[in-house]
Amino acid sequence: MKKGVFITFEGADGSGKTTQIAKTAEWFKSLGYEVVCTREPGGTPAAEKIRNLVLDANLKIAHQTETLLYLAARADHMAQLIKPSLEAGKIVLCDRFSDSTFVYQGCGRGVPLASLKMLDSFATGALVPALTVLLDGDPEALLARRIKRAVSDKFELEGIAFQQKIRAAFLALAEQEPERIFVVDALQEEAAVTAAILARLSKVF
Repeated sequence: MKKGVFITFEGADGSGKTTQIAKTAEWFKSLGYEVVCTREPGGTPAAEKIRNLVLDANLKIAHQTETLLYLAARADHMAQLIKPSLEAGKIVLCDRFSDSTFVYQGCGRGVPLASLKMLDSFATGALVPALTVLLDGDPEALLARRIKRAVSDKFELEGIAFQQKIRAAFLALAEQEPERIFVVDALQEEAAVTAAILARLSKVF
């Protein structure tokens, strides 16, 4: 059986990850692949319950607690959905993964990166995405896209300075791993973003 492929999408809320995952899934399906679209935190019943907990802006929890909850959700997600799907030869498209933990909990919350990497490796079995699409854009411009939302999670409420720090951390990761992390200007027209992603994927599939 052909081995599955794991592709992740990263970037700030409002960067268009959900839309581009849907477009990418359509493309893969047109080529005859079985596709699983999922998200983090979430993707399984248990992980979705954890998602509701960690993103609750009204709930104050310690950074260490937040980190461990995210990784508990990831461990369940891996065991129940991602690993079985990859073993079945499917394409798995995931909205956020380990890079978000390294950026938000590491850079944003100050949790030691060495600890994060150790815990993440335990949760994922050291799984590394074949490709990560980083949808990048100026935080203020992306904020303008989000103002129509009725609900914001706690990371969206952190402010522009926090979002700028997060953006810089994502771009630093992309510089460190240019072969894996593909940066796309998220502020282009939606069709242009999709075209850039599919052009990259077409080199492999």
